[in-house]
Amino acid sequence: MTEGFADRKLIGVNGAVVVACLGAAVFALFAGGASAQTAGSKHDLGTAGGAQQKTDLTTEVCVFCHTPHGSDTSASAPLWNKNLAQPGGGYQRYSTLNTSTLDGDEAPVGSVSLACLSCHDGTQAMDVLINAPGQDGYTAGGAQFDPAAISTMTGTPIPNLGTDLRNDHPISIQYAGGGCSTTDTACTNLGDKDFVTPATDLINNVQQWWVNTTATGSTTGREKTDMILYTRSDGPSGLTEPFVECASCHDPHEATVQPVSFMRISNQNSAVCLACHSK
Repeated sequence: MTEGFADRKLIGVNGAVVVACLGAAVFALFAGGASAQTAGSKHDLGTAGGAQQKTDLTTEVCVFCHTPHGSDTSASAPLWNKNLAQPGGGYQRYSTLNTSTLDGDEAPVGSVSLACLSCHDGTQAMDVLINAPGQDGYTAGGAQFDPAAISTMTGTPIPNLGTDLRNDHPISIQYAGGGCSTTDTACTNLGDKDFVTPATDLINNVQQWWVNTTATGSTTGREKTDMILYTRSDGPSGLTEPFVECASCHDPHEATVQPVSFMRISNQNSAVCLACHSK
């Protein structure tokens, strides 16, 4: 998905922010294999869920993130059932640590990462929904569905990241491995050899990037198990670039313990890290 930065400008010289979840799959996937992965997982807050907290008021699975009607149209996530904060959102970012090895410019915290953080930053309850299950459940500003049962995320591994993202993997940051057009001067500081060069292609007439993990045995075309790099605009030039977001590493519909749930691939032998980092 392509989007511009808030104020359409890059605002940093080195670094950015967090880890969390959300994939950019189309909503139709939830009716098939994706829902089978989500149902009963910690992302299922309905009756059959395996979450830290869940409600007995609905058996629905997808509704706590998605709605077929009345979604937040500002969200860079499919049919999102929560109102998102504005890009930036008052988050403390990794770059404030002034780490000298960060290569990429950062954008305001945004893109699909804001969708992840709408549950995982602890600023609102997980069951705040625009369109709640059942008839007459629409509230434009959002409302809690079952406050007696559900609040903010608790437990392990650290589901409540808070708004201080300095201790999390950078997000909303240019992918340091490059892959941008040679005419994109905002990318001239990239191409770090410590990172895998991403694959790229036009998908729906939009330039898209990803890091091929070959987890499915395929080395061509973008796969669900590849590390997705999200397309964002560099600002005044209007050119687009690959950015690392929460869902680059995380797939909210993949609940298989490998050894951690909701990862795009198993992290055995640090495979998630080494997919992008040449170490």
